[in-house]
Amino acid sequence: EVHRKARRNIDEQQRNAFLQHQFEVLREELYGDDDDCATLEAKAKDIDFPQPVRRTFAKELEKLRRLNPQSPDYSVQYSYLQLLTDLPWGKSTPLNADFASAERVLDEDHYGLEKVKERILEQLAVMMNTPEGRSPIICLVGAPGVGKTSLGQSIAKALGRNYQRVSLGGLHDEAEIRGHRRTYIGAMPGRIIDAVKRAGSSNPVLLLDEIDKTGSDFKGDPSSALLEVLDPEQNSHFHDNYVDVDYDLSHVLFIATANTLSTIPRPLLDRMEVIDISGYLPEEKIEIARKHLIPRISEENGFGKDEIAFTTDALSKIIESYTGESGVRMLEKELAKVIRKIVLNKMRGKDYKLTVEACDLVDYLGVEAYTPERYEVSDTPGVATGLAWTAVGGEILFIETSVTQGKGEKLTITGNLGDVMKESAVIATQVVKARSAANGIDPDSFENRQLHIHVPEGAIPKDGPSAGITMCVSILSALTGRPVKPRLAMTGEITLRGKVLPVGGIKEKMLAAKRAGITDIILCADNRKNIEDIKPIYIAGLTFHYVRTIDEVFAVAFGD
Repeated sequence: EVHRKARRNIDEQQRNAFLQHQFEVLREELYGDDDDCATLEAKAKDIDFPQPVRRTFAKELEKLRRLNPQSPDYSVQYSYLQLLTDLPWGKSTPLNADFASAERVLDEDHYGLEKVKERILEQLAVMMNTPEGRSPIICLVGAPGVGKTSLGQSIAKALGRNYQRVSLGGLHDEAEIRGHRRTYIGAMPGRIIDAVKRAGSSNPVLLLDEIDKTGSDFKGDPSSALLEVLDPEQNSHFHDNYVDVDYDLSHVLFIATANTLSTIPRPLLDRMEVIDISGYLPEEKIEIARKHLIPRISEENGFGKDEIAFTTDALSKIIESYTGESGVRMLEKELAKVIRKIVLNKMRGKDYKLTVEACDLVDYLGVEAYTPERYEVSDTPGVATGLAWTAVGGEILFIETSVTQGKGEKLTITGNLGDVMKESAVIATQVVKARSAANGIDPDSFENRQLHIHVPEGAIPKDGPSAGITMCVSILSALTGRPVKPRLAMTGEITLRGKVLPVGGIKEKMLAAKRAGITDIILCADNRKNIEDIKPIYIAGLTFHYVRTIDEVFAVAFGD
């Protein structure tokens, strides 16, 4: 019985082997000598697959051998196996260990942004000190044109790593991140795995551009799929639906960019370290134009690097009167426009100047697009100067109050103000009423008086929690008939009990005040630390008055 069973098994094995050889010969006769499988197998021998992946590869390769090369499934199977062999399993780019060189690269590529570069250098130092450590997830947030994308390229260059950019703007299909399942022709891996494949190493720098502009619909939510990608605890076993085996993303340095944090889901934001890029000061923009923009644009238009020059006054005028931005993208466009005009004059055979002065700008760029806000010296009571933050920098804001006799609605607010500023106006009115006796105002007179608060430029929406003390000063000035101290501006929020609260955007506001000709500024005492962070050269000539209560504000604004 044992002999018979053994003989039967041997016969079965010989039969299967013979049929398999017949099948191979038939396939070769029908479709020619097809060496796809042999090529993939030879390629896989040199790859350091993890053991589960090697088993999957062998199983899928055997499946490919049994498929007809003319069938649609063959191309799907072949593309999948080709991707497995193209992924950089265990391939790493050697890390640049020269920290001085990395620091030099960042300084050469980017002028200013000291705090941002300092934070990035900290991270580079940690990565060079512990190469096997986990890479962080950094999110660069700032207005358009401040250099977020180019900063990511500089980081990759400083580290000596491969760099790939993944654009997430307008993405609304979860499969774009996790990949498509291999159930139909045209299935493909997600953008993350594809970027790693293109990078050719398992430790590249991947820039996730415009992470705040992903959407969601019936196809899923890409921002939720990104949670696994950007979580250091999970991304060592990232599962792409197309690859269908876990891939280690823990050595990838992810850098995300965004214009605003308001549209990024909170769970996703918690997984990233946010670095805020507030923008450039006018003085920094001038240096960026001289060191980077003008030489590059000159070469692109057929001139030498140092052949065309702009005077400091010309650059200042372009920045203030022809651009309105935090970054330098519009500045680059305006400089390119000027240089194109010079090329045009040269080709027409006209006289052309290679040194651009402020008086030439009207000929090159036309009339000024923006009128810089200047302080207006006024003895009219009821006018106070505030400071506001906008996405393109700081600006001064005039708040006007008029008092009329009459009954009915006691407070009118105009000027296209948002809800926060409207609330500030109501609170400011109550604060002044509560202190009316102390400031020489008859409390009963409010019954027959109407207040009208107006912020000029009604076509421009205005909102934010920084106009409280300015409104208080404007109302008190109108009620007492005393003008506010000249060349004085202020910023801060107020509570009902008269406490002054700190506000943000101090750096931009201070620079706006200096440009407008302001000499004295009232600030909350808690904002002193923000002033100490600004380089002294940028705030030279400004006197700061730090206050904690509205009574201190009144004392500075009107004198003792």
